[in-house]
Amino acid sequence: MDCKDLSIDLNSRELALDDVLVLQRTVSYFRNVHSTAALESRGHRVVNSFSCAWVCGNKLFGTRALVEHGIPTPRTVLSMAEESALGSIAKMGYPTVLKPVVGSWGRLSALLKDQDAAKAVIEDREHMFPLYQIYYLQEFVDKPQRDIRTFVLGGKTIAAIYRYSGSDWRTNTARGGRAEKCEITPELDELSVRAAEAVGGDFVGVDLMEGKDGLVVHEVNNTTEFKNTVPATGVDIPGMVIDYLTDVQKR
Repeated sequence: MDCKDLSIDLNSRELALDDVLVLQRTVSYFRNVHSTAALESRGHRVVNSFSCAWVCGNKLFGTRALVEHGIPTPRTVLSMAEESALGSIAKMGYPTVLKPVVGSWGRLSALLKDQDAAKAVIEDREHMFPLYQIYYLQEFVDKPQRDIRTFVLGGKTIAAIYRYSGSDWRTNTARGGRAEKCEITPELDELSVRAAEAVGGDFVGVDLMEGKDGLVVHEVNNTTEFKNTVPATGVDIPGMVIDYLTDVQKR
């Protein structure tokens, strides 16, 4: 069902749909989190849950969950105004990455290489929607020209890819990044599963980087895409998800 066609009567005592188990695949964060909340309020179980969507959909909430569970993540600083953001960047050092707390595919993420660039970008954000005036600042991790995306389903890491950046510093395959199969090592599996548990996810994508001191998790995605992963790895992710949901439904 297309989420845009979904209408849920929040006052009705009858279930809005015939099935009580729902696989949430809405890419839009706002449609995703609100439709999930409404479906759960009507008694449906949704994969992933509202709690997971709420945490993963906001980078601040996601970082908070990772830190609280002892999972290595890049140094991150939150600032609430232009002056404090510039001061925080000066203390962190250049380059620094500025990300919107809500956003996907690397949109509106900026690599701030010097003070002039930081001032220009932040001055622009001050005239945008208030959400973009929440300054989520993260250290730039010195890594190979790639990151890692793993897929965790039901507490198991089922697939992993390297995402190569090409000409862009961002590695999102939606921005032209190239996917290549990545071996699932015990360390990668353990860290990915812990990250999924930290956000309460049944089926999530975990983004990791290879830093100088080892792997760090920088994000967990509650509605992860896999169209480039299946041909790169040969893993039937859609089939495995359906099998998992069938098993959950029987419990």
